[in-house]
Amino acid sequence: MTKRVRFVLLLALLSCAWQPLIAFSDSTGWFNRLLTRITRDDLPAEKPRFLVYPTLGYSPETSWEFGAAGSLLFHAKNAPDRNRLSEITVFAFGTLRAQYGLWIDNAVYTDRDRWILLGRMRFQRFPLLYYGIGPQAPAESPAVIDGTYFLLRQRAFRCLAPNWFFGPEIDLQSLTRVEVLTEAHADRPTPEGIGGSTNLGIGLGTVYDSRPNMLNTREGWFAELSWLHYDRTWGSDYGFNLYFSEVRRYKDMGRGQVLALQVLGSIVEGTAPFNQLSLMGNESLMRGYYTGRYRDRHYYAAQAEYRFLPFPFSSYFGAAAFLGVGTVAPSFSALSLQHMRWAGGIGLRYLIFPKKDIFVRFDVAFTREGPAFYLFTGEAF
Repeated sequence: MTKRVRFVLLLALLSCAWQPLIAFSDSTGWFNRLLTRITRDDLPAEKPRFLVYPTLGYSPETSWEFGAAGSLLFHAKNAPDRNRLSEITVFAFGTLRAQYGLWIDNAVYTDRDRWILLGRMRFQRFPLLYYGIGPQAPAESPAVIDGTYFLLRQRAFRCLAPNWFFGPEIDLQSLTRVEVLTEAHADRPTPEGIGGSTNLGIGLGTVYDSRPNMLNTREGWFAELSWLHYDRTWGSDYGFNLYFSEVRRYKDMGRGQVLALQVLGSIVEGTAPFNQLSLMGNESLMRGYYTGRYRDRHYYAAQAEYRFLPFPFSSYFGAAAFLGVGTVAPSFSALSLQHMRWAGGIGLRYLIFPKKDIFVRFDVAFTREGPAFYLFTGEAF
């Protein structure tokens, strides 16, 4: 199976070793000043923080990948006493094979939670791997499909009651300029939408969210239920429905320890292109599996993670252990324990912004198909 590895060169992880060098240096220079500016958390808790760091990755499809990411953390009206922590993250990259991409993620809570804006945008010219459809899709020799991919998913929810939100959402996805670089096995039929498609979904959703800090929740609930309808009437190439549900529970176990639980379900009804079926695997749930390693109309998964934030003997370092289980199927009646897939691993945590209780996570995940590595700001879920 082709694997892709990304190393994030996060300067904050070097701060513990670097600060003593700064203390003994007569002249720190521009690099020291930059490092100190990024890693020190000396601003008041109500002030926004901005983190920038470079990235480096490699895969056979892309050769070397170079990029940069930035995260803006803030409270509406600079009032942490009454407003939750919001985050906007931007990630841009390019490769030696003239591939490129721009990702933007947002979770914005307005003053006194009147509105929440949850969304993501993806634009990239980047190959994706297609293993087939169904829970028994083989790992060997996936098809490599290049194309220009665009995704815009945005939810604007109005507060109806404390922690309860409701509102519209849209999802626009487009796969164009498609080129199949490597054909799949002959026993994998050509999927729907292999030539590309553009689809717009309009729907409604509701969220219950009692998390004060979405990047590191120690106590609370998050639950979401949504429906999106894609229709040829408003220009979609395919007509189908997407039903999505998710529940997360966070329990403070004391002494900096947190138990986090997550259950998710995704159902696609109708004729959908292969890239918009329910996809298993990503950097959050079922870590260790490539996004879309398994895909079908139905996808169900759950995971548990135990976190030490931080260790009792450390002010900055912590850890986590996680275990997930998931499967895909063409229908609910076709679900089988035989097709369940497991994913688990461990991770290291570093407290980058103590005043906002934000950690950097480095996770190593294991599946029956091998290990995978992840490094991000904030917890996986």
